[in-house]
Amino acid sequence: MSAVRLRGFGWRHAGRRHWAVRGVDLDVAAGERVLLLGPSGAGKSTLLAALAGLLPQDSGEREGIVEIDGLDPRTARERVGVVFQDPESQLVMARCGDDVAFGLENRGVPTEAIWPRVDSALRRVGFPYDRDRPTAALSGGEQQRLALAGALALRPGLLLLDEPTANLDPTGADLVRRAVADALDADTTLILVEHRVADALPLVDRVVVLEPGGGVRADGPPQTVFATHGDALDADGVWVPGRTTPPRHAAAPAGEVLLAAERLGLPPRLAATDLRVRAGEALAVLGPNGAGKSTLALLLGGLLRPGVGRLTATSALAGPDARTPPHRWRAPALTRRIGSVFQDPEHQFVTGTVFDELALGPRRTGQPEPAVRAAVDTLLERLRLARLAGANPFTLSGGESRRLSVATALATAPRLLICDEPTFGQDRRTWRELVDLLADLRDGGHGVVTVTHDADFVAALADRTVTLERR
Repeated sequence: MSAVRLRGFGWRHAGRRHWAVRGVDLDVAAGERVLLLGPSGAGKSTLLAALAGLLPQDSGEREGIVEIDGLDPRTARERVGVVFQDPESQLVMARCGDDVAFGLENRGVPTEAIWPRVDSALRRVGFPYDRDRPTAALSGGEQQRLALAGALALRPGLLLLDEPTANLDPTGADLVRRAVADALDADTTLILVEHRVADALPLVDRVVVLEPGGGVRADGPPQTVFATHGDALDADGVWVPGRTTPPRHAAAPAGEVLLAAERLGLPPRLAATDLRVRAGEALAVLGPNGAGKSTLALLLGGLLRPGVGRLTATSALAGPDARTPPHRWRAPALTRRIGSVFQDPEHQFVTGTVFDELALGPRRTGQPEPAVRAAVDTLLERLRLARLAGANPFTLSGGESRRLSVATALATAPRLLICDEPTFGQDRRTWRELVDLLADLRDGGHGVVTVTHDADFVAALADRTVTLERR
């Protein structure tokens, strides 16, 4: 049983002019189930990090009060279970069972009680492997289920979940939501950040909406909040249940083939697959977690060497290099032709500022500095990152870092763009802008391949789908 109290809470990351979150007054009683909403960048993840005691004093400036059962969160960590947006950052052991057991061992749970609790937690989240599965062999969605199992095994008084179903297929997402519902005792407090609002509502009894400029904008039962503030929240980018988005159909039929995959695979991660990628077409790659979707994206992007089969680029994409497989192209040539957006945005950040991150690709391909700056400024404005141009990429929110990763791939105007879960962590407004951006790219004759579990995104953009089966 854990209660939460915030008074005038604010946090500003070191080196940043703008506050990530500010002026939050909030009380959450023990046993309440709260859905925390707000546009991307409103400070939802920062607030959860504060409650988890994971904002070191030397990493920024704090104001106001944050308490769990009257204690500073840094001294109340044993009462809290947490799953953040990047599950990989929470995995610490080589084997899955050991990873779930890690927190129990650190809290001194008797040895004879640990493994029954580990097995129970793994079952509750629908984890498809036994304890000995290597954590390095998991897909992003499987990592997410394992991280949730680790949190549930601790039987926390306060459970903090930041987009717990973001990288899961629909079946896996349903399993996780049921696991959360089944695992919560009557007095367990839940604070959930989730963009799949309609799916999350059965788990909660209260909605709190953060105001990007500071403070709490709306607070109350879900039906009351959406009935009273629905139009304004929708305009500001909050996912309001029942609002639909019109599709962006292709302006013309698909064009020439850019890439051809023939029995392409990388055992055991991806079985042999046949595929054609065309200019002027948005292709969505679907399938359950563990089917090899992210591996296929890396192979198509020329970032992995095929284990079996072959990947052939046509002259329409590669010109004189068409005889050479993409994984053997020199980096500048690959960057000009194929842009890749990884499932984990931070895996592709290598500079100290958002501006330099966007400028890196164009500079490497030899573009003059005025052209580089013009391209960067356009992307910053279009993806609502202009105020963050001088920020460190690693201090961005999940939604902001995802938009930056997409922008870095677009900066060199590649003929083919390959995205792995491009809409993860986006509010409704930035989601729409990403759809429009990718649709404009496709209608301009570029090829777009997206790995996604986002059914709304597929309905809005995809001209064709390919579904991988798990083996």
